[in-house]
Amino acid sequence: MHFVDAKGILTKNSGFTGMNIYRGCSHGCIYCDSRSRCYRFTHPFEDIEVKKNAPELLESALRSKRKKCMIGTGSMSDPYMHCEEELGLTRRCLEIILQYGFGVAVQTKSDRILRDIDLLDEINQKAKCVVQMTLTTYDDDLCKIIEPCVCNTKRRIEVLEEMQKRGIPTVVWLTPILPFINDTKENITAILNDCVKAGVKGIINFGMGLTLRDGDREYYYAALDKHFPGLKERYIRRYGNSYELASTNTKELKEIFNEICRKNGILCRPDDCFKFMNELPDKYEQMSIFDL
Repeated sequence: MHFVDAKGILTKNSGFTGMNIYRGCSHGCIYCDSRSRCYRFTHPFEDIEVKKNAPELLESALRSKRKKCMIGTGSMSDPYMHCEEELGLTRRCLEIILQYGFGVAVQTKSDRILRDIDLLDEINQKAKCVVQMTLTTYDDDLCKIIEPCVCNTKRRIEVLEEMQKRGIPTVVWLTPILPFINDTKENITAILNDCVKAGVKGIINFGMGLTLRDGDREYYYAALDKHFPGLKERYIRRYGNSYELASTNTKELKEIFNEICRKNGILCRPDDCFKFMNELPDKYEQMSIFDL
């Protein structure tokens, strides 16, 4: 990893306020879109760029904000990578978010988030906290190939259950689903049933498939050659250089997804999930005013 002094920490896109403390990732997921060339990395992806002044930038930004809002993190780089154990920058930023009365929506694949569950609980009590987990592959052996340097899906479900015990709402990203690999009825059903048991608020799925951009595609195909010999050629025959690679089982899998979510009152439209994650209740906004 290497350290930089960043010029800013908060970004706003389509009404969402987000921050990324790190750039790059050490989880090694074979499908990672963040590797794509469009994101203009000037360093190797596994050489994590650390915004060492992130807490100072965040405090300055929140101190000057007139209106409280939700702060999202983890959309580009996981805030609970291995280096977070040593650096603790995510935790420090959460402490600042709590201090200034903002809400937070954290996206991760890592059980390291449990280190900060007391802090997340406190934010949720005083404002709002949403924990998001990415789940793609229920089979442990397959999960280790697809997401090799992070805890498996069953452990992530345990994290969701721990959040549920604290009353912290959770949202699952059921994406990407890889054609000819984990796009099976058994995989999707097992994940969804555990989401029901864990009481998740919403599940985000943009389609049963994945997207590939330049940079991401090359890394993914190299992984296919290594772990699934012959599958790259099958992809090329079916999809060519398409950006969107829909599973041949899309219809069946979407029916399963929609039915389980509907029966259990789980938000399943992406817009509904994003609306829930981006809304900070007025009562907390009012409380923060009186507390100043």
